[in-house]
Amino acid sequence: MIKVTLLILALLLPCTALAAPALPAPDSGRAELKTQQLASADLALSKGLGLTAADFQDDDDLTDDPDDFELKLPEMELPDSDIPLTFNSKVEYFTRYFQGPGRGAFAKWLSRSERYIPMMKTVLKKEGLPEDLVYLAMIESGFLPHAVSVAAAVGPWQFMPATGKRYSLRIDYWMDERRDPLKATVAAALYLKELYALFNNDWYLAAAGYNAGENKILRAINMYNTRDFWEISKGSYLARETKDYVPKLLAAAIIAKEPAKYGFADVAYLPPIDFDQVSVPTRTDLDVMSKACNVPMQNLRELNPELRRGTTPPDYPGYLLKVPKGSGATCQEAYAKIPEGERFVERVKNVQYRAKKRDTLDSIARRFKTTPQAIAELNNLGKKKVKLHGKVLTVPVQLASADVASHAAKPPQVEAKAEIKAEAKAELKAEVKEVHKYYTVKKGDTLTSLARRFNVTARLLSAWNNLKTRVALKPGKRIIVAKYQKKGNPAKDEG
Repeated sequence: MIKVTLLILALLLPCTALAAPALPAPDSGRAELKTQQLASADLALSKGLGLTAADFQDDDDLTDDPDDFELKLPEMELPDSDIPLTFNSKVEYFTRYFQGPGRGAFAKWLSRSERYIPMMKTVLKKEGLPEDLVYLAMIESGFLPHAVSVAAAVGPWQFMPATGKRYSLRIDYWMDERRDPLKATVAAALYLKELYALFNNDWYLAAAGYNAGENKILRAINMYNTRDFWEISKGSYLARETKDYVPKLLAAAIIAKEPAKYGFADVAYLPPIDFDQVSVPTRTDLDVMSKACNVPMQNLRELNPELRRGTTPPDYPGYLLKVPKGSGATCQEAYAKIPEGERFVERVKNVQYRAKKRDTLDSIARRFKTTPQAIAELNNLGKKKVKLHGKVLTVPVQLASADVASHAAKPPQVEAKAEIKAEAKAELKAEVKEVHKYYTVKKGDTLTSLARRFNVTARLLSAWNNLKTRVALKPGKRIIVAKYQKKGNPAKDEG
């Protein structure tokens, strides 16, 4: 009996060994799951930034789900901040991106940051807002006053025209206060304060609303029945740019508050912007003020980026011109001694031009060396396309320095003849045309690869061809890959 029992056990033991393989350690299983989740998030965000797998070393096992990301990574020590900081796989992606492919751009952002952050924080604090909202301006423009987006948003806070005017920023032929770091920050603070209240004191939703517009976020809240930004961003309703906006903001804040920790210990920071203000009662050229204050012209331009014509506006009494710190009293005293008639020289004359059959605002602007916006503003054309043929338009023409010098000495009749002659020459002058270079898409082409090939940005290719950055390119499609100007004969063109 004992022998039979031992025989049965001997037969069963190999089966048991086969049926119960050794289990992996619990920690290794969690680590493998975490790796898969991080890889999924990497793919989603690299698509949003126009990156390819070649930009990373360990992307062989990426999945195809763009919104399957892990929200709860192991706790890590985050810097102190007056906006809530979160560190999840999306935020981690952007911290790695800013340290890797985006390192050059981010280093420039950091370099400029100290020039504007102290002033911006002062404004935000005065309005009762978190000072770390300055990093929103960082991801919007990299702190560039002259930054312009594809959608025509302008300035360090990237205001669209309607939103800028909504917060009392003046935008016209003479000036664009969206470029003024001080006034634009005040406007941004007012807008963010409204958004924060609208979204029940949630800074993530407020930031998303700043990017996409408050109505878009309100519709997303209703659609997904949640006020959790991370849950909303898993859906397909919001654009990739908006989904990535908050994690990009958080990553920028985390790195900027502890740059050395993330490999940015060698950044050369620009000195903080500091200035006095001089009251300018009448229109004044910047070069006149430059000589009076003994300040380089370039310094005045940098301190007053909102001035578009090198002069203060003619209809803005008491305009406060920014001058270098410590020179305010000297400038004010020197300026008061300049006769009003010598404070500016007319550099632009308005001429009348009757539009021809094929004329557009762009072609007329090129002919007279001005801008389509200037012509539209002078003639109250608005944004809608209108037929110009036969219309008599007022066109601002830049006068040559010789014309300016002799302007006062010429009799009215001679001056009138000179204007007519100059206008005739402008009409006969060869018109500059914009020429497009096309490329036929081949299998495997992407916006990123074509951008590298033709030395442009993927965003510019998207704008030229009205494409979305996530849309796959179809082989055989012809797209614009370059634009340049070429002179032609307008008389022949109008045949």
